[in-house]
Amino acid sequence: MKHFPKPAVRQPGPPFSPNPTAAIPVLARRALEFHQSGHLAEAEGLYRRILLLDPQHTDSLHLLGVLAHQVGQNAVAVALIGQAIAIDPHQAAYHCNLGTALQALRRADEAESSYRQALKLQPSFAQAQMNLGTVMQAQGQLEEAEACFRRALALCPDLAEIHINLGNILLARGRLDEAAASHERALALRPESAAVLYNLANTRLAQGRLDEAATGYRRALHHDPDLAAAHGNLGNTLLAQDKAEEAAACYENALALQPDNSEFRYNLGNARQAQKRFDEALVCYRRAIELQPALAQAHYNLGNTLHTLGRMEEAKAAFAEALRLEPRYAEAHYNLGCVLQELGRPQEALSRIALALEIKHDYPQARFALALAQVQAGDFTAGWRGYDSRWNSADHDTPWRPYSQPLWKGEKLAEGRLLLWGEQGIGDEIQFAGLIPDALRSGNRIVLDCAPRLQPLFARSFPGIEVVSGFGPEEAEGAEIAAQLPTGSLPGLFRNSEEEFVTTISPYLKADPEKTEAFRAQYGGGGPLIGLTWRTANTKSGSKRCIDLAELAPLFALSGLRWISLQYGACDDLEAQARTAKVPLLIDRSVDQFADIDRFAAQVAAMDLVITIDNSTAHLAGALGRPTWLMLPLAADWRWLLERADSPWYPTLRLLRQTGRGDWRSVFDPVRLALADLLAEPNAR
Repeated sequence: MKHFPKPAVRQPGPPFSPNPTAAIPVLARRALEFHQSGHLAEAEGLYRRILLLDPQHTDSLHLLGVLAHQVGQNAVAVALIGQAIAIDPHQAAYHCNLGTALQALRRADEAESSYRQALKLQPSFAQAQMNLGTVMQAQGQLEEAEACFRRALALCPDLAEIHINLGNILLARGRLDEAAASHERALALRPESAAVLYNLANTRLAQGRLDEAATGYRRALHHDPDLAAAHGNLGNTLLAQDKAEEAAACYENALALQPDNSEFRYNLGNARQAQKRFDEALVCYRRAIELQPALAQAHYNLGNTLHTLGRMEEAKAAFAEALRLEPRYAEAHYNLGCVLQELGRPQEALSRIALALEIKHDYPQARFALALAQVQAGDFTAGWRGYDSRWNSADHDTPWRPYSQPLWKGEKLAEGRLLLWGEQGIGDEIQFAGLIPDALRSGNRIVLDCAPRLQPLFARSFPGIEVVSGFGPEEAEGAEIAAQLPTGSLPGLFRNSEEEFVTTISPYLKADPEKTEAFRAQYGGGGPLIGLTWRTANTKSGSKRCIDLAELAPLFALSGLRWISLQYGACDDLEAQARTAKVPLLIDRSVDQFADIDRFAAQVAAMDLVITIDNSTAHLAGALGRPTWLMLPLAADWRWLLERADSPWYPTLRLLRQTGRGDWRSVFDPVRLALADLLAEPNAR
């Protein structure tokens, strides 16, 4: 019998269909499920399989484009979604997602057109309204952006992202309370969202509610420790609270997440500057500039740090670069003016400060600096006119006193008394006291409020007035005060020209004559008495004015002079300085300039000559009419004017100026020669 082989058994597989595209709906559902669950590779494979079956399948083209956008391939996304739209231009979602990809490519105008087309096809499309708002926001059209977000909210009031975006627009427009309300509504919808907490914290920071801002950033970071912007803005908040060390730690956390972020590096520089770690601040600013060369603020703060370190030429270059990038940067013009002043270029400095004020009219610091520069240049009328701007300047330390009485304008009062009150430091009070005789000539009865230390000296020197201390607004109410004026405003009444200084009385302060004679007797017998000071504790400009005592050694080499220390400070420290410098300097432990300035005035009055740097002793010696040689740095204070060897404030002063920045030898040499001439005089003690 013949045997036949068995027929081959067919392996199971997809059922035969005469139309392969019939499987597309099933594949499309599976692809969408993969896509929505985040399995992007699987979704992409199915989309491409569908397109092999039907190259005109618009949903697959569109969603494959959406996927490409999600993985950062925005140019591919634009091409794919564009193909879908070419086949079916009536789908609003296609146009909306095309706009998203175009926006990611920074093609804002095209993105705007896409969103508007989506809304034309579907006016109730909340997502398209919101996205159009983000385009308007990016283009600076904040009013239109706000309108878009409000229309989106009307369509979908429970979408937290719209509330966030509206809040950010309101924040940018300065409507802080409304911004906070929007972010709070977003938080109610998504209470655990780091993004929502972060944006609300931004608004709290703008409102100045720093504790709430810090709490908000910390809550955001609890939910998302890798939110670099929250670390950075928490640092900004802490820095505003003067917590520089904590702020620096926040910036370092932010940089650990984004090492090449120029803003974080710049802000770390600000924190280091606040910590007075200036060399580290320089490193931060320079790195920020490497990352973002056009960051004008980094160049500006680099200049500030270099200025603080005394590196003026480098500071000048940094400010110049900030201005190249941002020509109307008022603060950079102002600070460049300050540097030019330090470099001994006062006219250029004045021009820069004036330009800063022209750019930014409401700039009290620049207005005050301009007034000082004008006085220094001898333009007294303009300078004193602007000098009252000091009350609004960060560079003026004295607070305004809220007396209810009007400001005195130089007139003879019909009734009541005139209150003059001292301001600024001891040296300033002494300087402006030189105009009290002018005020007395107005015929008014005067009450002078001064620092307690000056009260005995001023009472002896101005017997025709009542000298008090601590005379506040309440005391003035019951003391027949009809008008008041801070003494720093007296020059604006009586010194508006060089000629008016002729009325200056010298001396106008009077030391205790008995104490003065006692000091003369105590110190006498060793030649002319030379009083000396060499340093100041002023933190703003003291470093350029101070002199190392050892540098003065050539002066002490001259024989026949009796050197007396008029320097304030602890006697042990002063004696240690004298020993180190190996100079024969008498330090009188019976004199304490801080505890008893009246006794100190008698000591100064006993001197035949005072040699001093620019400090309160210079003012006291000048006001007492003692021959005084004042050693000044290249960029001297405004009150010593420019390029002159005398002072209209104090007729007995002789000004000796550096000819180069930091060059004290250019001062010491003429001082030594003048001392030699003094010793050669027949009447030298």
